[in-house]
Amino acid sequence: MPKGYVILTEAVRDEAGMDAYGRAAGPSLLEGGASVLAADSQPQVLEGAWHGDRTIVLEFESVAAARAWYESDSYEKAKPLRHAAADSNAVIVSGFEMPGRA
Repeated sequence: MPKGYVILTEAVRDEAGMDAYGRAAGPSLLEGGASVLAADSQPQVLEGAWHGDRTIVLEFESVAAARAWYESDSYEKAKPLRHAAADSNAVIVSGFEMPGRA
């Protein structure tokens, strides 16, 4: 089963608010089994336009696990803090397993 990834782009308006969000969201990440693969405030755009000034990539055991985290009671409490402090985009994507690899 492929991994699940949550990618967030954030145009931060309130850094203190984002700090509060980080403190509130942290426990939900542990509970959801997430790994933070990237947290970059200066992504190098290669093509097109990229939203925001911060990009976060989270890894989960599956797309279902990623969705369960995003919809969890724990994260539902943190999410409004992010919405108040930044304009955000969020997606869940499925990992890709190269054919013929074990």
